[in-house]
Amino acid sequence: MKIKIQNGRIIDAVNELDFIGDIYIQDGKIVAFDNAPPDFHAAEIIDATGKIVCAGFVDLSVRLQNIAKETFVAASSGVTTFCVQPDISPIIDTPEVVKHLQELAEHAHYSQLHFIGALTQKLEGGELSSMLSLKQAGCVAMSNGHFPIKNLLIMRRAMEYAASHDLLFMTRPNEFSLSNGGCAHEGAMATRYGLPSIPEAAETIALEQCLELAELTGCRVHFGQLSSKRAAIKLHQAKKYGSKVSADVAIHQLHLTENDVIPFDSNYHVLPPFRSVEDCDYLRAGLKNGTIDAICSNHHPHLLDSKLAAFPETKAGISTLETLLPLLLKLVSENVIDLPQGLALLNAKPAAILGLKTGELAINSPADICIFDPNLEWTVDSQNWQSEGINTPFWGQILTGRVTHTIQAGKLIFKRA
Repeated sequence: MKIKIQNGRIIDAVNELDFIGDIYIQDGKIVAFDNAPPDFHAAEIIDATGKIVCAGFVDLSVRLQNIAKETFVAASSGVTTFCVQPDISPIIDTPEVVKHLQELAEHAHYSQLHFIGALTQKLEGGELSSMLSLKQAGCVAMSNGHFPIKNLLIMRRAMEYAASHDLLFMTRPNEFSLSNGGCAHEGAMATRYGLPSIPEAAETIALEQCLELAELTGCRVHFGQLSSKRAAIKLHQAKKYGSKVSADVAIHQLHLTENDVIPFDSNYHVLPPFRSVEDCDYLRAGLKNGTIDAICSNHHPHLLDSKLAAFPETKAGISTLETLLPLLLKLVSENVIDLPQGLALLNAKPAAILGLKTGELAINSPADICIFDPNLEWTVDSQNWQSEGINTPFWGQILTGRVTHTIQAGKLIFKRA
């Protein structure tokens, strides 16, 4: 299919593009900017006047309830590629499960859905999974999700196995004996309301252990969903001295803190928990100085009954794909980062972490493209929400910025009416 995108503001940090112009798409690739190739006759012309045109977003951390529904949500949010964490149902610990999920993705007409394989069988933290078989089935990385690995020797063996097959080791650093089933940051709010808490040390101790083992094994390690000041500082120091590691932060951790948490509203129950204002400020600074390499949604939709019990008894996680872009634009409006830098944190940089040939706008690059209106205001409510999970702390708020078109591998997979 031949597509012309005209009069949009084209932004791409990798190739230092920022201009008003046209893009021509053919056979799934970008074939020209501004001047149409010979004999190019567009089957679809998209007027992007007043809109931003950028590479489609690459999301490093998504969990799904319903593949057909949530892939549509991803498309409507400008996400053209995303990674599914292994701790879903069924657990992604065998090639057969990977094949089954790939078939569901094909039926949903969403071709660029990648899977993160389980490090241990059934995510029980003891016996290693067959990582090579999972890689051959299509897994792009390995992780134990939110589940613990039983001891450091098993983690070392897992890293050695991953390194031997050039697999990315992904982990959300969390020392489970310290987090101890907590649901809130160990701070003033948790103390005031008597909520089981998770200290910052649960994250930083696990991160340090993993850094040591990464050095020992030569494994490529990506730290997912950092939440604390001290973790950002330790990661900055490790990178300064040459450690080959990367990290991301969930978009909501850059906006909400323990001060925002309503203790009887389980839509604020997330892992890692919302921490202090100082932690949030350091995460923001980490984006600007390059300590933190990418932003993810950490999308985790839940059905209503999963959030109806008392705060500590509900399932952790919030639905975040649809708020990903407006919350990024809010960071730009608050001068935390500029727009090209912010978009790169959602497309080029996560693509590079995964080793994918996407995330940028260049001649002959895959035509994975997001077009959005940066000034369009919308209300987070039942009229505008697509995900089955309505578990968001932003319900009822007015946000700015909305995706209007999403192109994946040269196909228009979403167009806002």
